[in-house]
Amino acid sequence: MSDWVEACDSEDIDEEDVMRFDHGGRTFAIYRSPDDEYFATDGLCTHEKVHLADGLVMDDIIECPKHNGRFNYKTGAARGAPVCVHLRTYPVKVDAGKVLIQIG
Repeated sequence: MSDWVEACDSEDIDEEDVMRFDHGGRTFAIYRSPDDEYFATDGLCTHEKVHLADGLVMDDIIECPKHNGRFNYKTGAARGAPVCVHLRTYPVKVDAGKVLIQIG
């Protein structure tokens, strides 16, 4: 069974930005694209487990703050060394101004 979990208000994240969301002992990263769409990935870099919410968002890329590895946050694909393991992504929906992610 898959559960939808409320992560934040839609206005809590600026366009082209990311925020951290912790739930059930796990860390997620919630993104708002320049096109006003929302996305979610695991919140830790696959290289050295650094919080991606401290990174830089550019278009559809999140850059890890530690070693500048890059991921496409829409697909989770690793896009720049030193990262080579993709991020897990999660379905996102906005309902009544709330951002929900499906984590089940």
